[in-house]
Amino acid sequence: MTYPVVVVGAGPIGLAAAAELVEREVDVVVLEQGDAAGRAVSEWGHVRLFSPWRELVAPAAARLLERAGWARPAADRYPTGAEWASQYLRPLAAALGERVRFGAEVVGVARRGRDRVVDAGRDTEPLTVHLRLSDGREVRVLARGVVDASGTWGSPNPIGGDGLPALGEAAAAGTGRLSYRGPDLSLPEVRGRFAGRHVVVAGSGHSAQTALVALARLAEEVDGTTVTWVVRRGSVGDTFGGGDADQLPARGALGQRARQAVEAGRVRVVTGFRTEAVEPLPGGRLRLTSVDGHTVDDVDRVVVLTGMRPDLSWLSELRLELDATLQAPVKLAPMIDPNVHSCGSVAPHGVAELAHPEPGVYLAGMKSYGRAPTFLALAGYEQVRSIAADLAGDRAAARRVELTLPESGVCGGSGDYDGDGGGCCGTPAGPEILTLDPPARR
Repeated sequence: MTYPVVVVGAGPIGLAAAAELVEREVDVVVLEQGDAAGRAVSEWGHVRLFSPWRELVAPAAARLLERAGWARPAADRYPTGAEWASQYLRPLAAALGERVRFGAEVVGVARRGRDRVVDAGRDTEPLTVHLRLSDGREVRVLARGVVDASGTWGSPNPIGGDGLPALGEAAAAGTGRLSYRGPDLSLPEVRGRFAGRHVVVAGSGHSAQTALVALARLAEEVDGTTVTWVVRRGSVGDTFGGGDADQLPARGALGQRARQAVEAGRVRVVTGFRTEAVEPLPGGRLRLTSVDGHTVDDVDRVVVLTGMRPDLSWLSELRLELDATLQAPVKLAPMIDPNVHSCGSVAPHGVAELAHPEPGVYLAGMKSYGRAPTFLALAGYEQVRSIAADLAGDRAAARRVELTLPESGVCGGSGDYDGDGGGCCGTPAGPEILTLDPPARR
């Protein structure tokens, strides 16, 4: 008996994997917890991607869509997340038809009749994918392979400087004064929660800079709005990126706009701040306290944008070979380690770097990068092309990986954690797929 390949997640990379497998006539089922394709993308639908449409449509997906009469968007245009979902991801899910099943949360994957300790049968028994359906039922699907493209969106990093939630963080999140998503200030009800308030943004990546730019504009427009940017590094250093040298112009422009907001005094910067506690103050405000006793007081809102991490809990019965630091596949980790470099390009990689000791199991997309903050859709599309070829038995195509990603214009790792952020750049790392505000809001 033959079993399908199960793809977990109906986002950009999961749907691209399905399109590749369909093109190779491999039976595939896509399992999505949400009720529509691109659920995570839709949650940041108000921001615009760094990449233009020509870099956001997977080749096999385009061929499938065009056979269904799909009109490709203008190649050089930069879509918002909402446009990416509505104009590409949802039509792609529709073209895949009944292969995509919504309301199906994957809660576990194992080898049939074997836990991770048992050797016998791991190369002959199918995988069992355990599901919880939206109606509460629990079912199992047998699979010949699993491609985990579930991403990391649902597992944001905490503000705590040691990787665990700060004291009082959960309570502050429960009140709504601390959140892990960049605010959509175009919505009146959201704007009202930030206007005239003291807002802290924690994090140094592109998502944090996107929030800073939007909040700095709000500070210009509404008296009493103040913005504090807390970063763990001893200095901002090269956080703003490569500017004009960035081969993704929108990404370079974001860094320059964030720099301008800081230099104009619209954003106060607090460096070397590793949060230990989030404390309530009288009147409902908050105080952030660092591990060395410094404080940021009278805070109304905290926006925590410190990156994301993979949820590996439901993969516990599989034999995965993950890097101890990044939680990425061990052969991929040296290419993307932010402690070493951030040049903005990833060496070509595919199934050879993504395979695990568990036969037929692959992590793809953002989840394959573990805790590394650098990812581009193009990298994920090439990953799943290689994986699909391997699952189809085309070993030569699986190992023929050719991909050049746009460089950031910055060459340096995190270097001295307490210093200027400088470092070396041995093997380049890939750019991140986060976003700019829409042009109308510039």
